[in-house]
Amino acid sequence: MIFKTYQIYLSKIFTSTLLKTFFVFLSLAFILNIFEEINFFKDLKVPISLPIFLTFLNIPSILFDIFPFMFLITAQFAFIKLMDQNEIIVLKNFGLDNLQIIKILSILSFFIGLIIITIYYNFSSSLKYSYLNLKNSYAKDNKYLAVITENGIWIKDEVDENINIINANRVNNKTLYNVDIIQFDKDFNFISNLIANEVFIENKNWLIKDAQLTNFYGKNVNIKDYNFKTNLNYNDVNSLFSNLSSLNIFELNELRKKYDSINYSSTDVNSAIQKLISFPFYLTIMTILAATIMLKIKYNKSKIFHLIFGILISVIIYYLSFFFEELGKNEQIPIGISIWIPLIIIMLISTISLIRINEK
Repeated sequence: MIFKTYQIYLSKIFTSTLLKTFFVFLSLAFILNIFEEINFFKDLKVPISLPIFLTFLNIPSILFDIFPFMFLITAQFAFIKLMDQNEIIVLKNFGLDNLQIIKILSILSFFIGLIIITIYYNFSSSLKYSYLNLKNSYAKDNKYLAVITENGIWIKDEVDENINIINANRVNNKTLYNVDIIQFDKDFNFISNLIANEVFIENKNWLIKDAQLTNFYGKNVNIKDYNFKTNLNYNDVNSLFSNLSSLNIFELNELRKKYDSINYSSTDVNSAIQKLISFPFYLTIMTILAATIMLKIKYNKSKIFHLIFGILISVIIYYLSFFFEELGKNEQIPIGISIWIPLIIIMLISTISLIRINEK
């Protein structure tokens, strides 16, 4: 495929503007995040290099979430440059209309989006994983760990200098099923083993019904109702598995299979996967939206106004997407609909504008 000169030129303008926008947001993200990290470590004696290092680990993940708005701003500035130098008129004199210009930038945005989710996202998720592990090692409330395997949920919980190793086959409706709890002292000397079919975990005092307790001496005792003190309630258990930005798309898919195998809600994981699949389309639609906004500018009108208008539109889009995503996560609507409906709405609005601007 041979690229024409105007295609290369428009692509160069867009990519160079995108890089400049990226580094501006990178600087802003660094400034905001470094203060957050310093505040986190204010009561700990650590070198300043640690908050700085953590900031660099966390920034790629932060930037990934705001890429759609970077593309909107990038497209706006790219069109401002073309308009200020009257290059839109020059391109039209060579037979290039508005739709063709938008088509070139849209295709470019889509392919950049593919690169971002296949290379950049995997890179950022790896750094996020390192960030969470390193930062959690300094957390004051880091008394519990959790993992999901083919054998169910495993939780390590430290309470009153005792260590509880908890295993459950599945979780549903604030209840753990087929639970096995082994309790050790701080030196990992065996204290007791508790087995129950159901454990209610609505609050931090878990209610265990019809449990069998084996004590230090090997004696078995049947207990009808038993309150078990922990650091975790149902919401805490859910949040243990919520750092999905530290997983690449293959790890997300594996996690979804594990969730399904233990009947644990995979709604959040499905939402994260759908967001990754829709990401290149999201970037493309934001580029089209920005183009339709800027091409409506009359040459005697303020471009700054349209920039501000574009930013306000991006804020509205963010809250619209957030609203539908929450509906999906709360299972009010299907996950696929919650992710794609906002994009379809934006695309319809942009399409109506595209019909009108090509005559300009």
